Amino acid sequence: MSPRLLLKHLHSSGLLPGRQELERRREKQVGRGPEEACTYWLVGGTRQGCRCGLAATWTPSPGSGKLAGNRAAAMATGERAAVPSLWPVEARLAALLPDLLVFRKPRGPEPELATAQGVLLGVHVTGFTALMDRFSLTCKSEHDMDKLAHIFSYYISDIVEHVLCFGGDILNITGLSAGQISQVIVGDEQRQYLLVVGQDVDDVQLAQRLAQANEIVLSWNCWKLCEQYMFEVEIMREDEAVKLRDMRIIDPFDFDEHFDKCLDYLPHYQTSADTLRTALDLDPDSALEQTLRKHIMKNLLKKIDEGQPTEYVSEFRTVTMVLVSIEFHKSAWVLHLCHLIQEAALYISTVIEKGGGQLSRIFMFEKGCMFLCVFGLPGDKKPDECAHALESSFSIFSFCWEKLAETKLVSISITNGPVFCGVIGAVARHEYTVIGPKVSLVARMITAYPGLVSCDEVTYLRSMLPAYNFKKLPEKMMKNISNPGKMYEYLGHRRCIMFGKRHLARERNKNHPLLDREKELEAFRMAQQGCLHQKEGHAVLYEGGKGYGKSQLLAEINFLAQKEGHRVLPLKLKETDFKQCFYAIQTLMAIFFEIDTCPAYYRQECLHKQLCGMVEEPLHCLFNDLFFVKFPLSFKVSHMDDLTRQKKVKACFFQVLQEAVRETPLIFLIDEAQYMDAASWEFLETLLSSVPIIMVMTLTPTITLCDCAQHFLQSSQAVLVPILKLAATSLLRMACWELGVVSIPQELQIYLLYRCFGNPLYCEVLCQDLLSKDILVFHDLQKEEENNKWETLSANAVKSTMYNIPPAGSEDQELYICTVKDDVNLDTVLLPPLLKEIAVNQLDQLSPEEQLLVKCAAVIGHCFQIDLLQHLLPGWDKNKLLQVLKVLVDIHVFLWFNKSQELPAESILVPSSIKIIEQTKEKKKKSDADSPLSPQEELSLPQTEVLEFGVPLLREAAWELWPRAQQIALHLECACFLRDLACRCGSCHGGDFVPFHRFAICSTKSCSGTSRFCSYKDTGSVLTQVITDRLQLPSPQDSFQFQTKECRSQEAFTSEHYRTEEEFLDRVNRKLAQTSPEKDMLTTKPCHCEEILKLVLSPLTRHCLVIGEATCAFYYLLEAAAASLDLSDNYMAFFYLRKASSLLGQPSAFSFLKKHKVKICQFEEATFCCLRSEVCFNMGQITLAKKLARQGLQLLKRSFPWTWFGVLLQTFLEKYWRSCCLSRSPDNPSENKKKLAVLQQRVRCLSMLWQLYNLETTTSSRRFAGLATLMQKNSAEELASGAPVVSTYVALSQFSQNMGDRDRWLHCEQVAIQKSSLCWFSREGLLATAQLMQALAYTKLCLGHLDFSIKLGFQAREICRHLKKPALETLVLSVLFRSAFLKKKFDLCVHVLESQWVLISQGHDVLGLACFYSACLDLLLYGKGLLCRPFSECLCFVQRYEHSCILNSQSNVMLGVHSSLAMWFAQNSQWNLFEQHFSKAHQLVKRTNASLFGSHGFVRFLECHVLMLQKMPEDVFMHTLPETRSQALKYFKEFFSRCVTCPVYHQWVSELKASVMRSGKGESMSLTDIIRPFDTCLTRIWIEGEFLEENNSFGGNLGIQRFDRVADVRENKDEEEIQECIC
Repeated sequence: MSPRLLLKHLHSSGLLPGRQELERRREKQVGRGPEEACTYWLVGGTRQGCRCGLAATWTPSPGSGKLAGNRAAAMATGERAAVPSLWPVEARLAALLPDLLVFRKPRGPEPELATAQGVLLGVHVTGFTALMDRFSLTCKSEHDMDKLAHIFSYYISDIVEHVLCFGGDILNITGLSAGQISQVIVGDEQRQYLLVVGQDVDDVQLAQRLAQANEIVLSWNCWKLCEQYMFEVEIMREDEAVKLRDMRIIDPFDFDEHFDKCLDYLPHYQTSADTLRTALDLDPDSALEQTLRKHIMKNLLKKIDEGQPTEYVSEFRTVTMVLVSIEFHKSAWVLHLCHLIQEAALYISTVIEKGGGQLSRIFMFEKGCMFLCVFGLPGDKKPDECAHALESSFSIFSFCWEKLAETKLVSISITNGPVFCGVIGAVARHEYTVIGPKVSLVARMITAYPGLVSCDEVTYLRSMLPAYNFKKLPEKMMKNISNPGKMYEYLGHRRCIMFGKRHLARERNKNHPLLDREKELEAFRMAQQGCLHQKEGHAVLYEGGKGYGKSQLLAEINFLAQKEGHRVLPLKLKETDFKQCFYAIQTLMAIFFEIDTCPAYYRQECLHKQLCGMVEEPLHCLFNDLFFVKFPLSFKVSHMDDLTRQKKVKACFFQVLQEAVRETPLIFLIDEAQYMDAASWEFLETLLSSVPIIMVMTLTPTITLCDCAQHFLQSSQAVLVPILKLAATSLLRMACWELGVVSIPQELQIYLLYRCFGNPLYCEVLCQDLLSKDILVFHDLQKEEENNKWETLSANAVKSTMYNIPPAGSEDQELYICTVKDDVNLDTVLLPPLLKEIAVNQLDQLSPEEQLLVKCAAVIGHCFQIDLLQHLLPGWDKNKLLQVLKVLVDIHVFLWFNKSQELPAESILVPSSIKIIEQTKEKKKKSDADSPLSPQEELSLPQTEVLEFGVPLLREAAWELWPRAQQIALHLECACFLRDLACRCGSCHGGDFVPFHRFAICSTKSCSGTSRFCSYKDTGSVLTQVITDRLQLPSPQDSFQFQTKECRSQEAFTSEHYRTEEEFLDRVNRKLAQTSPEKDMLTTKPCHCEEILKLVLSPLTRHCLVIGEATCAFYYLLEAAAASLDLSDNYMAFFYLRKASSLLGQPSAFSFLKKHKVKICQFEEATFCCLRSEVCFNMGQITLAKKLARQGLQLLKRSFPWTWFGVLLQTFLEKYWRSCCLSRSPDNPSENKKKLAVLQQRVRCLSMLWQLYNLETTTSSRRFAGLATLMQKNSAEELASGAPVVSTYVALSQFSQNMGDRDRWLHCEQVAIQKSSLCWFSREGLLATAQLMQALAYTKLCLGHLDFSIKLGFQAREICRHLKKPALETLVLSVLFRSAFLKKKFDLCVHVLESQWVLISQGHDVLGLACFYSACLDLLLYGKGLLCRPFSECLCFVQRYEHSCILNSQSNVMLGVHSSLAMWFAQNSQWNLFEQHFSKAHQLVKRTNASLFGSHGFVRFLECHVLMLQKMPEDVFMHTLPETRSQALKYFKEFFSRCVTCPVYHQWVSELKASVMRSGKGESMSLTDIIRPFDTCLTRIWIEGEFLEENNSFGGNLGIQRFDRVADVRENKDEEEIQECIC
């Protein structure tokens, strides 16, 4: 190619070709890559007939020129490029190398100089270092570097492809390249490097230094070869360089004709339109492959051999870079220079490979060269990477000065930091390199500190080498680097001129007690007792992994030993101490003689005082070299040889220590004992057998011990104690201490447990990292008020889940809790650098295929499915996947999910449509046919096919290694895979967790504003984008087969309605008695919706958030919240809804300004309000719950009145007009289901409203609640399904009982029974049946039929356990306890409470705990000594939680609690405490209703009244006035009028009232006569418990009608039969 054509090409618009053919060929190659500061290409090099010696440079600035913004930066960023799938190995190798290597002729092993003719074009990108510097100052995470790489890739890739289109070749893609045009290959048979040298390269280097941004500068030789009349230039330096100003196009120029002539001189030019290089289409050649492999780094070769796609190779990781600059004398010949470079390259590569480094590049500059070495590339990470880099650098520095001839100057710089390491460039030509701010810094350090081994501060700190091996360097200005930081010179490893000093790695924290280390401390105490009593030495060696708390354990032992008067000698060793003979004993004895801390001038005098009386003075000089003193050399010692002196020193030490232990017990504490030298181990072994001394050491199991240490461990006096990880509860307690709080939210608990796996160090570092990143918000625990804003409920949500708060140190001490900021996603919070390095070290110990599998699994999440994992692994079949998984499971990298639990009989993940099911089966059949696995091997796989990570931090670190764009692509693959599994489990017959959710949003999916997913397919080598279309939200066409099946089953029973309670109960008994799996719903298909939530919905929301699909994320967040509420996990429902709120953005104060960031339909907004209302109700936020329920109802086009007049009008309309104007179901099935979705949400909102208003006892609230129940009934009757109708009538029955409306209560229950005939054919119907059974048990309890209530309670509980409904089961157990308690079956009561505790403690339910402790107080008062929980625990709970919003809203429960507490204190004559709780009960009694808990609390309150009137001394109340008998009788009257629907307590209350009446008649009698009648009654009531007996005749006496339909129940059923029901 002529210079004229070249310059015309350079001057054209942004290096873009002028011909359509070249542009078309170039368009076929999609790929961009980030680049370093300057890039050199050889254009037309090694072609015969071309003019040689032409040098030019063109220097654009970043951001100038036309960027190809519409194309993907495939290599650098991981976006999927349309490249040929399944490239052969030779093609992948050739794409990494220039044609000079691919087509060169074989040569000998020695360096040979070959001259190439051609045009050398140097492109220098100015400002890149400055851009890196600005980036390093502003970036917040390593992923920000990905943005820089992505932007720069657009800038450089057009130039790469353009050069290839013109037949050019890329020699280097790096920022440090410089040199001449002659080529030479150096290296050995294992690794080789291409160098370009020559005067022309020097000319290009000079020209690029003279060029400014957007300038083209030609070397003088290039200018002479040009047709000068065509150019306007400016001579910059005579005989050196000229700058191009303009071009004069005079004659017409035919580009095609000229380029055809050039093709004669380009023998390897690719004429095909598919690829840009002939090298990619070569036939397989094993000899060529072996030759090319020598030029590629080992870690990259392993990934190529494994068949990993190119975009899977790139990573973001922290590495250590070593840049070696060697400048030779100018007198050296070029060929001799090449031999020197060969010698240096061989030595450098040999030295650095021992420490996990690789020689990446060799660059030439004039009479010198540079070697870029990288430590910590993928697969090469070592624990002591920085230390290895420094030691290797110093060894190289010494070699180059001492062994390498013609050396003029050697400079080495070392930096450590995060970089992008991966493949950059075009698809046809790319290279593996590193990019980052520290790469620019290491180059600047070479020129700033010549002739030194310099390192940055990060390397200095992370090396953990002694400070005396370094020297701080003066600060110097570096070009385009604003703040390079502190710099140090590494002086090499030098022996310490002084012994160590006493210290331990950790100091004992007075405020943080040692957790879960009782067994370890017991081992020390046993050794301590053995040493004191048996007078023999003992050694305790604690062995545990890094961070397990070994140093903290030593600190505790140090404290305990000193507290008991022992003398302790503490010492912590470092890795370098292993190389110094006798160092550990030297330091320990210096500590013993107390000369380790004294000044040097006083050391000899201090040692002399210590030795006097124990060691002869002539022998003092033996310690001169050991302790750096200068005692006069004695005649006796002068005649000793070295061996005799060493033995005498040891004998003196034995003698001194023997004398010391006679006075005071002596303990050696040695931390990191694996770094102890062999001589010290040998001395300690002898000392242990001869002196009664205690030795306590810590060991790390990963370090191989020397033979002397192994022999020491085999001693009978040594005990090896393993240190295990902390239990989960202890780890969370530690986290609370580190954060200074008493409780942390559930998502933070999961965050810490998944990352720490019981490692205390990890927990400490993670907590400190959370504090430093300011992502936590702290709240005062005592300040809990009802909040009217959803955005500020985080603190109350955490408090609602707390049930185990450690007591405060003092009453005035402030207690805090913490929450995570709303805009923070803990899943994407990056690990601290220390922990990431630890995890990456572990990852790099795996093979390349294992690393790839772990990285793909990390994208899925902590738990992952095998099928989804295989979906992310291109080209992997099931057999290969299982083989690699087996290896990883064997080494505990992965664990089978829920391995200890019983595995389900079928897959728990069921697609939502029949079409998907059939496709899955076809794929499975096809894969089974292709897989060589035998049936036995397949059956050995756990049926869940779900695994979880078993190594801490590994998932998080592996996920962070992915480039950002590749992360998004993989998360998108996961989202596409999981989309069809996001539904209820198979036993629930599929369906949405928000009923008919997908049908209600169908109109929104067609909106243009809806965000889109991209769908991809696996091509075998890369993931190729085949379509840019939306990953649709679940489609209305995804119908469920259960609906059709259910309808057919229902048709057979439409004529069968239960007319009586007996028919319903008989049917329930038959169902429960069935044992056939085909007929019994309770023995087949247990619910797996909890696993669906954990393995599908929760990961799906995370995937959508990562890829930025806010609309889809909002949809699945609603589904996850609904599923959490369905599983009675209120906090996680709040967690998902809070994430959904952050997607919508902050609400506006004005409704007309409300505009969400995410476009959602009105139905989803209504569902969002309804779910939040339910969550607020469970949290005790009553006002906000009402507001949200009203908003949801309004969005569903049903208004709820605000005034009493509106209530009257709406009630009239609902009773008369609404029932006559019910809308007909639309003919369109899709519209019908959309209507069903709206009706379901209306029923849910109205149910919430009546429950909210039912908590208040005002007349207005009763009216609002009554209207809500009426509207709920009308809406439920519009539904086609029977289950919601049954549930609605059960709720109406409950409401009527609470309001004291006996007739409506029993009528609604009867209607529910009649409509329950179809409830056994779906899970929703089964739930309605369980609710009805619970309601019947409740009814029988209220009416006094206790045995029947117990039987119904056990049946209802059995159904609840199958359905996995802990909230309903807890309610059933509460009814069951009350029935058993009134029947005096106290053993059964204890069993029920134990079952209730298991449910409540798992769900962190504060309200459930209040009911539980209320029942415990009943047992304490009336249970004849039975104890379920001690009184102190019950009282502690009440004191901590009585002011919580949840309990403040539950007056019925709290009335019973405070009344029971008052009764307890009255029994113990603690009248001041009685007054405190009685006054609280007095305030609550007016806020209760006729419910079971309300009636029970009222009865307890009346008991307190009776006791206060008869037993309490006068003038006891200090703050309230005592109650009179007339006031007490008013309360009795109010009880009988209010609690008419709870007659079970009427006889009891009647006897209490009678006792008050009897005491009133004897007012004129003496005090003894006044108390005597009540004593008799009180004894009968409290001790004999006659009031607990069921009286079958009291119902008639009280005017309560018995039901004819009630089955005959045996009243004298013995307790053994009840126990059978339990099982």
